[in-house]
Amino acid sequence: MPPTEPGRDAAPAASDATDADPSRPPAWWALLGPGLVTGAADDDPSGIATYTQAGAQFGYASAWTLLLTYPLMVGIQLASARIGRVTGHGLTETFARFCPRWLVFVLVGLLVVANVINLGADLNAMGDAAALVAGGSRLVDAALLGLVSLALQVVLPYRRYAAVLKWLTLSLLAYVALAFAVHVDWPAALRSTVMPTWHWDRDYVTTIVAIFGTTISPYLFFWQAAQEVEEIGRVRRDRPLRAAPAQAPAQMRRITIDTVIGMAFSNLVAWFMIVATAATLHAQGVTKVESTTQAAAALKPLAGEFAFALFGLGIVGTGLLALPVLAGSAAYAVASLFRWRKGLEQAPRQAPRYYGVIAAAIAIGIAMSAAGLDPIGTLYWAAVINAVIAVPVMVAVMLAATRRVVMGRYTLGTGWRWAGWAATAAMAAATLAMFATMLV
Repeated sequence: MPPTEPGRDAAPAASDATDADPSRPPAWWALLGPGLVTGAADDDPSGIATYTQAGAQFGYASAWTLLLTYPLMVGIQLASARIGRVTGHGLTETFARFCPRWLVFVLVGLLVVANVINLGADLNAMGDAAALVAGGSRLVDAALLGLVSLALQVVLPYRRYAAVLKWLTLSLLAYVALAFAVHVDWPAALRSTVMPTWHWDRDYVTTIVAIFGTTISPYLFFWQAAQEVEEIGRVRRDRPLRAAPAQAPAQMRRITIDTVIGMAFSNLVAWFMIVATAATLHAQGVTKVESTTQAAAALKPLAGEFAFALFGLGIVGTGLLALPVLAGSAAYAVASLFRWRKGLEQAPRQAPRYYGVIAAAIAIGIAMSAAGLDPIGTLYWAAVINAVIAVPVMVAVMLAATRRVVMGRYTLGTGWRWAGWAATAAMAAATLAMFATMLV
């Protein structure tokens, strides 16, 4: 990918902090990028719905899952990021090197289906929340938010849009503030986090699977790998590590810091969501949340106007962060499959089919939101679907990240291999447990 493209309002790559002075280590904030945005996008309206339902239904008893998913999430996301940075290619192109083409088609097809369902459910929840907080029509608000997201992706080149996404991650702090705005039994919350409890019933197992599915989702793997490829084009001197081994120490360090912090941020915010809803909804006997409107309305008399506004605005902010990740990861995978020109650094006229997939995904999502589907129910089951399709994608990621024919000398180390395969095994076990409860 060329470092700059005609037709985009592109600032010189040398203005980037990591390109200005190679002898001086960049500030910690400059090291955060694809990993931070990926982690924050994980707490999208689908995640909010899942964590809200978990906290409302089971109280603090599901908080332990976020402690477990953190190292697993780091392992698989780090593998995905390293594939993109080492090879200079996204996951689709990488899978094609050692998987049958029909299998790559299946994996990409599953990703697109799950992403579009997730995107439509997110827009539905965003419209619901916007109408609740600011008034107006839910359908109009959902359509406007979808079109705003599409416009930003089309108008801004990647280097500028990446900065927008980075700042949008701050919207997640609304849920940290929410936890401190209500009365939380902190000793009970911490005890439930470090001392897991298990209930072998369908609702509990399905909730745990949904948490795994929304925390470890296929679109996150594709997005972080793709954004590492975009980063190579953004900084003038950067090259894929297989072609520029001298860059490997600094880039591997950056990827590790970015991923570890990004996933920690994601899981910590999710933990605060469970804790806050456990302390309010569950504590007052509200154990079934069927819509974002109901969740926010239930919070209003329990926690006040401030908590009510935080919950609603947080859904809109995190949705604006997640929409480009969902649409962009699907478009990148499809464009890679058919060898189309792709990337947010490309002008729309240079990559029309890539942007066409993004526009189609947003349009279908808007249509789904107009269909009046139950916001929380759709989001919740979208997380379950993600859990089911994640396993084959994770197997492919780990095979790629540990093969010398793909990674050269930069295959995953033993520790990260264990973490990645453990994440794959945990997701498979959770999915099997869900199916087992369905048969009982």
